[in-house]
Amino acid sequence: MDSKNFDAKILDRILEKMIRTVQTSKDEIFKIGESSRQEYDIIVQELKLIKEQVNTVIEKSDKLAVQSKYARQRLVEVSKNFQNFSEEDIRTAYERAHSLQMELTMLKEKEKQLRDRRDELERRLLNLKEMMERADHLVGQINVVLHYLDQDLRKMGDILEDARQKQLFGLRIIEAQEEERKRLSREIHDGPAQLLANVLMRSDLIDRVFRQRGAEEGVKEVKNLREMVRSALYEVRRIIYDLRPMALDDLGLIPTLRKYLATIEEYNGRTKISFTSIGTSEENRLPARFEVALFRLVQEAVTNALKHSDGDKVDVKVEVRKDQINLLIRDNGKGFDPHQIDNENKHSFGLMGMKERVDLLDGKLVIHSKQGQGTSIMIQVPINMQKSEKRHIDSHMSN
Repeated sequence: MDSKNFDAKILDRILEKMIRTVQTSKDEIFKIGESSRQEYDIIVQELKLIKEQVNTVIEKSDKLAVQSKYARQRLVEVSKNFQNFSEEDIRTAYERAHSLQMELTMLKEKEKQLRDRRDELERRLLNLKEMMERADHLVGQINVVLHYLDQDLRKMGDILEDARQKQLFGLRIIEAQEEERKRLSREIHDGPAQLLANVLMRSDLIDRVFRQRGAEEGVKEVKNLREMVRSALYEVRRIIYDLRPMALDDLGLIPTLRKYLATIEEYNGRTKISFTSIGTSEENRLPARFEVALFRLVQEAVTNALKHSDGDKVDVKVEVRKDQINLLIRDNGKGFDPHQIDNENKHSFGLMGMKERVDLLDGKLVIHSKQGQGTSIMIQVPINMQKSEKRHIDSHMSN
């Protein structure tokens, strides 16, 4: 499947179908196991009854065997001495011996049938027991498969989707880099480059002005030239500030954010930006990697709010705790549905970049937004500052 056309929801649908199929198989095997268990219980009761009947028949057969033995002995005695017995005695002895023998034969046959039935039931019990054990084993294995499908493989969808997002994010980074280069090229061309070209031209004119118009006019041209150089310097510093505020290295996060937000508020004009810091002073420094990352996170969130929210108020709050840094950027704009962010959505690229930065710091980013109710971006970043990482502003000021 082409990764560009990959949709994690397709994998979820496939997994759901697989889970339903496996669950159905599990239910069928469970039914077989339960049916075998019920049949097993019935056969156990029948086998118990058969064994009792076998014992009864054996006891009765033993008694009949003794009686038959005496009856045959009586018949032999009568037969040998038939002249001493009447015909009635002979017939009675014969009928007695024959009756007992027939009854004993029938009992033996019944005993054989009962024994065969007993053996058959015992074999069935063994088969049913094996079937129940196999069913229980299969149900256990299917539970493992279901857990694997429902947990581990389902995570694969998230992993693949995250990989796809990162791939798209990488492409967007390349596009953004090219756009940034174009923007810087235009800004330098339209700003400092134009001003410096004018400075060069005006510097050529100064000599003529001194010769043709006198020193007073020449001094005016020098002053104008100085203003043009100052404007060029301002434009260069502004471009450098956008790339990376030098104050961040010199003063730290809190003063830089305060200055940056005040500048953005003044430049934007119609949006009120408030800034609050809790748990840290301007003199205490955070580790450099946190300062840069947190500044960029605030910068991106505020830029998104100014560009897309259409609100007139943005609140920025920084809270530094012993083991955690909390950021809150909130606006009163039109809001959006965070669940409907896609690759074409104007919020998507900025939010993806913020998520990447937060992930690199092992942090957590939560977005709360609804249509017409503004947007709140909450960021939590764990921090473990060592004393060596805490720098005092005085050490920088003394340099």
